[in-house]
Amino acid sequence: MILYLLALISKGWGWKVPTVFHYSSTRMILAAMTTLLLTILLGPRCIKILYEMKTGQSIRVEDCPMLAELHRKKKDTPTMGGILILISMLIALFVWMDLRSSYTWILFATTVVLGAVGGYDDYLKLKHKNSKGLAGRKKLFIQVSLAALIGVYLIFNFPNAGTYFVPFMKGPLFVLSGAGLILAVIFTTFVLTAGSNAVNLTDGLDGLASGALVLVAGVLAAFAFLSNNVELSRYLNLLYIEGSGEIGVYLCALMGACLGFLWYNGYPAQVFMGDTGSLALGGVVAVVAVLLRREVLFGLVGGIFVAEAASVILQVLSFKYRNKKRIFLCAPLHHHFEYKGWPETKVVLRFWIVGLILAMFGLMSLKFQ
Repeated sequence: MILYLLALISKGWGWKVPTVFHYSSTRMILAAMTTLLLTILLGPRCIKILYEMKTGQSIRVEDCPMLAELHRKKKDTPTMGGILILISMLIALFVWMDLRSSYTWILFATTVVLGAVGGYDDYLKLKHKNSKGLAGRKKLFIQVSLAALIGVYLIFNFPNAGTYFVPFMKGPLFVLSGAGLILAVIFTTFVLTAGSNAVNLTDGLDGLASGALVLVAGVLAAFAFLSNNVELSRYLNLLYIEGSGEIGVYLCALMGACLGFLWYNGYPAQVFMGDTGSLALGGVVAVVAVLLRREVLFGLVGGIFVAEAASVILQVLSFKYRNKKRIFLCAPLHHHFEYKGWPETKVVLRFWIVGLILAMFGLMSLKFQ
């Protein structure tokens, strides 16, 4: 919207407008500041409303009974705080992003659709205290459908939709074309669905998912900014993606929103993001990885999310095929360390440190390729 206003002022009124606002780097900073301030300033009001709506967090203990004691104090903490994050991000999108860019609308659709799915899931859990929320198959169907539509759109509108890169390797690993693009759609569907659910599984301790998302979004924002510059992308052996600066703007909005949310979500949390936030934010960073052709990089810098999801999958498979034997004391992985006696703050801090190390490896790949 800001770009439309600047064009109107410049052409309609003949005023000289500073060109700095046209730069994606400027709008990245302003988007981050916008969402950071919005979440911090609106946080108390949002938390109060959620308290009045009695959106207290329910603790499910079927598989890990010890969690009832560990997380007893979290029982009445309101959830669905992801609404605050998503609204602030969408405000930043309309204010600072180019509404003519297809990237803007792909990110908008991902945020709204997955946010609505997560919100409805949270609503069902709160309305019916013994409910597990939206049926897993229905949730997965919507995620897969959205991802498949995005994948199909990309192969028809983006020339590099079948090009795949890996960190620390110069040039593409391989390029799909023709009938092989069907595999590209399948892989896009997998990345988006897996990313969305992995962040959802990680959101189990105060501040864990929010902090990890800031690190992942920061690395991807750097790649988006550099890929938007012809000279820098050529120097760093990156794929030049025209207009990818808009992706960087939205990622910075995500970073600012998560940092502002951490003001209230850090231990001891006053509010949780719930599925409303985790499903949508996971989907956003995953679709960004697809748009930037950095799916493998996303797997590297988002190693915390990968480990959390893998722990659940391995736990389920082991329980089912090894005569109910468990690999971990409890899954997802962060609960395993709680069972070992680690304080919640130590688990979160150490996971953040691992996430920071992985983010540094991701940034290192810019030069070592």
